[in-house]
Amino acid sequence: VILTVLVLAALFVWRMLGSPEDGKTQITLPNGELHVWFLDVGQADSSLLVCDGQAMLIDGGNVDDASYVVASLEQYGVTSLDYVINTHCDEDHVGGLAGVLAKFPAEHVWSSTAEYGTKAFSNFVKYANEQGRAIEIPSPGDTFTLGEAEITVLGPLRDYENNNENSIVLRVDYGETSFLFTGDMGITAEDELVESGARLDATVLKVGHHGSAGSTGYVFLREVMPDYAVISVGTDNSYGHPTEAALSRLRDADAQVFRTDLQGVIHAVSDGRSVTFETERSATEAQLNPTIHDAAETYIGNVNSQIFHVSTCHSCPSEKNAVRFDSVWDAMAQGYRAHSCVD
Repeated sequence: VILTVLVLAALFVWRMLGSPEDGKTQITLPNGELHVWFLDVGQADSSLLVCDGQAMLIDGGNVDDASYVVASLEQYGVTSLDYVINTHCDEDHVGGLAGVLAKFPAEHVWSSTAEYGTKAFSNFVKYANEQGRAIEIPSPGDTFTLGEAEITVLGPLRDYENNNENSIVLRVDYGETSFLFTGDMGITAEDELVESGARLDATVLKVGHHGSAGSTGYVFLREVMPDYAVISVGTDNSYGHPTEAALSRLRDADAQVFRTDLQGVIHAVSDGRSVTFETERSATEAQLNPTIHDAAETYIGNVNSQIFHVSTCHSCPSEKNAVRFDSVWDAMAQGYRAHSCVD
């Protein structure tokens, strides 16, 4: 699938926010398209999907983001939600959903669990119950539709001790295009998802855990191989997200990166054949993905252990047991596993 990137900041502001005279201008969306807004909720997550008059919200940012998310949904013409999905229970994903449910009726409310001991999650459950909606916990393999878009639940595959690994993972197929939403899923769950045989190739990847080093691993990324990757992340956040490790992997995969900290709201539109993007603000490629990639880097595999290293690693094998690869993908294609030195 060939994707076209449209960075039309002035047009975006006019369409999304309206002119000074008309205030909260609502957008009328045509049928026959899938619209995905990656909202600018700082160091948090919230994505709105609309297709053929149906709407789904994946996460709602922090508690303080509720009014912004509600206002955004109103501007985009949403009056009710067919699905509200909390990928997992951290506040930066569930926090704003109580405010959303206080404003918009929802047909289904999903979460990775029905119980969690925080006020933010309790309020989420409270407002769902006030609508007469019980929290539904989806299972891998569950499918449903959003207009003509087909959605498949891929994970979590089991109950993990780490809350991030328990993130609901969704695949959204629309014609020849696809989107993959992974919440804060980390490398452990990613690798198990790969081993399960789930279909992971995607046109657009919503990058896991705000671009942390512990997500979007090479094994997982080799299966996804997205054309584009969207990172929801806060400006100058204290975690250092997105990390150089995650950006480097995405660069190795030749994925075009979008970032909410630099570009604001990111709007993707699929017509079933290609995906186009509009962003609230402009940013250069050097700003979006500043990782320095050494094109001359080679990887050294150990023919005995079937593990490969970066060439500067102190654990590289002796010459008689070494084999060289030009890229991570070449090493993996021949069955080698990455050493911890390979970010």
